Amino acid sequence: MAELEPKSLHTQSSATQTRLPRYRALQRNLILIPFLAALIPLVIMAGINYRQDTSAYRAESRYTISRLLSNAKRGLQFAIEERRAVLSLIARGRTREELSDEARLMAILRDLRESFGDFVDLGIIDSDGNQAFYAGPYELQGANYKEQSWFHEVSLRGVYVSDVFMGYRNLPHFVIAIAREATESDFYILRATIDTELLMRQIYALDLDENSDAFVVNSRGILQTVSAFFGNVLDSLDLTIPPHVRERESISEYSQTGGLELATGFAYVEGTPFVLVAATRRQPALQHWLYRRSDVIWFLMISVAGILVAVSLRSRGIVNHLRESDARRAKVFHNIEYTNKMATLGRLAAGVAHEINNPLAIINEKAGLIKDMAMNYPDFPHKEKILTVVDSIGTSVERCSRVTRRLLGFGRRMEVTKERIDLGILIKDVLEFQRTEASHRSITIDVLVDDDVQHIESDRGQLQQVFLNIISNAYAAVEDGGKIDIRISQPNTNEVTVTISDDGHGIAEDDLKSIFEPFFSTKGEAGTGLGLSITRDIIEKLGGLIEVASAVGQGTKITVNLPLEKVV
Repeated sequence: MAELEPKSLHTQSSATQTRLPRYRALQRNLILIPFLAALIPLVIMAGINYRQDTSAYRAESRYTISRLLSNAKRGLQFAIEERRAVLSLIARGRTREELSDEARLMAILRDLRESFGDFVDLGIIDSDGNQAFYAGPYELQGANYKEQSWFHEVSLRGVYVSDVFMGYRNLPHFVIAIAREATESDFYILRATIDTELLMRQIYALDLDENSDAFVVNSRGILQTVSAFFGNVLDSLDLTIPPHVRERESISEYSQTGGLELATGFAYVEGTPFVLVAATRRQPALQHWLYRRSDVIWFLMISVAGILVAVSLRSRGIVNHLRESDARRAKVFHNIEYTNKMATLGRLAAGVAHEINNPLAIINEKAGLIKDMAMNYPDFPHKEKILTVVDSIGTSVERCSRVTRRLLGFGRRMEVTKERIDLGILIKDVLEFQRTEASHRSITIDVLVDDDVQHIESDRGQLQQVFLNIISNAYAAVEDGGKIDIRISQPNTNEVTVTISDDGHGIAEDDLKSIFEPFFSTKGEAGTGLGLSITRDIIEKLGGLIEVASAVGQGTKITVNLPLEKVV
């Protein structure tokens, strides 16, 4: 059938195709604009929350570092100052002669060890740098320190605290030295070696967790204690010590390789060469925010998904409604155009029929006159031949009259009327319009009308248009030599059924779902896609129902159920 031919690609009309990009663009804008309008505030809120969380996290890290520095610096400075004060008291409270007695010096060392536990040895060094007296576990008596930098510094300043170093002992330690005048021109030095365990005890007292570290370095960045993050004693520190660390504490951020982010703080221990360093391992700001604010992230994601779904559904509904409205408007315009065209054709047909009827009447009248003359004159020449010709003229005139009567009826049926209709006769009248095509293509048409079929009350012109569309589609669907069967039956007392079957190519299953949609066509550029749509609308307006059953290669059957009385 022309509207249903499966060999053609089913496409929408060109007008609808040109509108599709507009619908897509409209739907895209309807989704994008509200989605962005709702999403942007959520993203801004999430950004503000991220910024606040990052600021709070950094402040927390800085507070942790500051607390570690304050506690450790206070304890370390007090411990070193305490030992320096004890040594100064010993140097001032004992004469040189008393300190020169090795037994007494050993007794003083034992007292210091019992009191503090971290004194390793004591030594008395004269002004020439010689260690004159020594108390301790090593053979260091007689060692000379005159060329060492610390000897000159303690000579000038009177007190000295050294870096951690290995020295003769080959163990990490540092030295506290106190200079004391023996006479106006001579002096001696009380020198004590302190185990680095003193420094480590101050660090251990902080009770650090696995993400925190505290240690001591000197001004050159050499580790004075073990560091959990940076290595062992006397390793070089992979950090730059701020130049202003002697004036104030300094807290900064530091990123190691592998993505480890540290917050580090530096504090100078007054009266020593030591710089206290505290560090805490910190997650990257984004990772910390994602972990700590998972509820915000989930809320944002669920909100985005909900907004997207709601906007998509709503926009799709709006676009579909607009598309249906455009289709209905185009269909109305097409109906108006189609109705005007049919009305014009009807008027033209009526005019032509009227103009032809007058010459036909004259021809019929003259033929009758010739026949009367031939009958009234017995010796009329060629009487038999003339009568045969006149009868032939009369038959032809009658045939032309029937055609003009149908044309006049077609013209009158443009106006909606309600009348009793014999569907068998109406179908045969419709077939008369297409008899020539059926004859030329050798199409067999069988019309079967059941005996008990009643006449219906409906609109003749609209029914004629309905069956003209359906039968035209059947003609287009069958091959030359094909067959079309039309049966009229009355399955119940309320309606009459007209079934039109053909043995054409049939309709694909996917196309069956769309054949009644406006602008759906399988004719490409040749079809408008409104034939069956208009047909269904007319049938439904008349209170009827149309159904289509088809399969590819098995033909098509269209069933039209019409009520006995037209529903207005």
